[in-house]
Amino acid sequence: MVSLLWAGLLLGCGFGVAARLGHFCLLRGLRQVHSGGGDAPALRAYALALAVAIVASQSLASMQHIDLARAQIVRTAFGVPGVLLGGTLFGFGMVMAQSCGARALVLLAGGNLRALVVLASLGLAAQATLTGVLAPLRQGLQGIGQVNLDAATLPAQLQAAGMNDGLAVLVAALPPVAVLLGFALRKGVLRRMPRDALAAVVVGLLVALGWWITSHVDVDPFDPAALTSLSFIAPVAETFLYLQVAVGREMSLGPVVVFGVLVGAFAVALANGSLHLEGFDSPQRLWAAIAGGCLMGFGGVLAVGCSIGQGLSGLSTLAFASVPACSGIVLGTFIGLKAEPSIRSLGGK
Repeated sequence: MVSLLWAGLLLGCGFGVAARLGHFCLLRGLRQVHSGGGDAPALRAYALALAVAIVASQSLASMQHIDLARAQIVRTAFGVPGVLLGGTLFGFGMVMAQSCGARALVLLAGGNLRALVVLASLGLAAQATLTGVLAPLRQGLQGIGQVNLDAATLPAQLQAAGMNDGLAVLVAALPPVAVLLGFALRKGVLRRMPRDALAAVVVGLLVALGWWITSHVDVDPFDPAALTSLSFIAPVAETFLYLQVAVGREMSLGPVVVFGVLVGAFAVALANGSLHLEGFDSPQRLWAAIAGGCLMGFGGVLAVGCSIGQGLSGLSTLAFASVPACSGIVLGTFIGLKAEPSIRSLGGK
C-alpha cells in the first residue's frame, strides 16, 4: 500500500515534470499580457489548468470521493483586507524575484542558484509570519474587516439555498469553466503548443489528485486531517525548518511534495540538456531576489496561499476566500510589472 509520503513524493514529481516541460508560470503569462505582445500562451495554459482543476475537483466532490469543506484553504471566516493585501504583496514580490515559489523550485532543479536565494528568503519570511516575530502583525492584519459567511464555497451556498447537490455544483462550476476554456482555447494558440497544453492539463489533474490523496491515503477515520493539495508557501517554510530540526520531528507531506518537485524537474532538466548553473550578475539583483522572496513569504501566509495554492488549488474548491487572494495576486503582479523599470534600476539587469 502506498503511504501518504510516497504519494506526496509522486505528486510533487508529477508537478515538477509538467511545470518544467511546459514552462508553467502565472507570472510569465501576466507578463505577456502586460507587454501587449503575442497571444499570452502562458496565461492561456494557466487558464486551462485552472479549468481542469475545477472540473476534476468538483467532479470528485459531487461523487462524494472528497469533501472539499474539509480543505484547509476553505474558510467561512476571513479578513478580506488582509487576504487582499497578502495577495498583492505576493504578486509584487513575484515580479521582484522573477518567479513564484513553485517556479523557483523548478528553476533551482535546473541549476538556477538565484532561485535558491528566493526560496530561502521566502521560507524564512513565511516561517517568521506563521510562528515567528511577524506572527502578531499577521494576526492583526487578518483580524481587520472579518466576514463570517454561512457557507465557504459557492456550491455550498447554493445547496444551503435549497438546490440539490449535483445541480449546485453544475451551476457554480459551469460559468467559470466555460470562461476559462473559452479564453484558453481561443485562437488555437495552445493547439500550436501541445506540450504546454498537455502540461497544463496534467497540472490541473494533479490539483484534484492532491485532494484525493489527502482524503484517502493514510487517513485516520477517528481523526481525519484537513484536505490539502498543491501549495508552496508553508511547505517551503516547513522544508527549511525540517532541514534544521529534523531530529525528533516527523517528516510531513509539504516537504515531501517540495522534494518531489525538485526531483521531477531535475530529471527533466537532465534529460533535455537544460541543466546548467546560473548565478547573479550584480549584487543589486541579489537584493531584489531577497526582497521579492520575503514579500512572497509574508504575503503568501497572509493570503493563505500562492499563485498555485490559491490560484489553482484554492479556486478549484470555488471558495469565496480565494477570490480576494487571487485578485490581490493579479493586482500586485501588474503593479510590479508597471514598476519594473524602477525595480530594474535598483536591481540591475
